[in-house]
Amino acid sequence: MKSVGVREFRNRATQLIASGETLVVERHGEPVGFFVPIVAKDRRAGAAALDRLGETVRDVLAKTGLTEDEFVAEFTGAELAGEADDDAGEAA
Repeated sequence: MKSVGVREFRNRATQLIASGETLVVERHGEPVGFFVPIVAKDRRAGAAALDRLGETVRDVLAKTGLTEDEFVAEFTGAELAGEADDDAGEAA
């Protein structure tokens, strides 16, 4: 999964969307959104796929007890602010 900044996403949206790659959109290194391409021939099929994705994410959050931030960190490999502080304390 590729990460891009908000400005890059805005300036190169046509190219990035055409690549068909899932993107993490970041502001100052923090994820603020995702672009997930939908391979569907019509809007209804695309909307249904997006609804299923949302349901799946909600189910995963409910079953795992993860917060949305923790879930995003799992996908992006980013550390949460509190975890970075905890790791620094352990290294001391």
